[in-house]
Amino acid sequence: MDLGIKGFDYQRVTVDEGVALSAAVGGSGPPVVLLHGFPQTHLMWRHVAADLAADHTVICPDLRGYGASDKPADTDGARYAKRTMAADVVALARALGHDRFALAGHDRGALVAVRAGLDHPDAVTHLAALDVLPTLDMWDVLHGTTAAVGFHLYLMAQPPGLPEQLIAGSADAFFGHFLDVWTRDPEAIPADVRAAYLAASRGAVTSIVADYRASAGIDVTHDRADLAAGNRLRMPVTVLQQDWGAALGYDAVALWRAWAPDLAHRTVTCGHFMAEEAPAEVVAELRALLKR
Repeated sequence: MDLGIKGFDYQRVTVDEGVALSAAVGGSGPPVVLLHGFPQTHLMWRHVAADLAADHTVICPDLRGYGASDKPADTDGARYAKRTMAADVVALARALGHDRFALAGHDRGALVAVRAGLDHPDAVTHLAALDVLPTLDMWDVLHGTTAAVGFHLYLMAQPPGLPEQLIAGSADAFFGHFLDVWTRDPEAIPADVRAAYLAASRGAVTSIVADYRASAGIDVTHDRADLAAGNRLRMPVTVLQQDWGAALGYDAVALWRAWAPDLAHRTVTCGHFMAEEAPAEVVAELRALLKR
């Protein structure tokens, strides 16, 4: 299915040995990199990217392991560490001529963005995270029966073999479940875009599982080390998220402020896929962040 962001050029950029990312690039002006979440591709940013491109250079890659980007085998347990995926993003921006850039991520992309902000503070000028908690906090707030909402996190945390087999055996049902239950406005993801997400995810089961497995292992190790060392996000940070704190019993602002002293936190009323359900609201928050 040939879908893309209208008016954007598509490039393949080598970011690591044997790994190239596919990226849509459009507009001109100060650079902004937008990272997609699960179970999606860069297409989730199509509305936001088109708006920001009026006065920014906007870069929308498919993350390593997703969409049209390369999907290396996870031979060492670190190929899908957020540290590795964040290094991809910095390398991509530099290859396109940008040593410093603003960065926004949704879902899995937000975890990559946070890691990029921690590891590359001289490159990331502003950071936005949409509808996640930092990895350590995500695991800490899931407990008892309320943890059922994150069943996929536990499934994909299992050793290689069973998760991949189970998901591949019913990929459209598995990935489609999240597109359905996490969306409050089904029309925000039209049929052709939904089909593109399912096809991309169906073709990336192994790498998607590896991405999630890393968040139950090496990503936790990296985050704990940062917490102990006092490493924090130095740049202005905006967080947009649903009111998961009320549902799961935690203070989202307090959890985020521990990582991001210069924080603007907003609770949204739309569903998880806010860049598609409420693009104008997301654009407004990103533009406000870029002025800080």
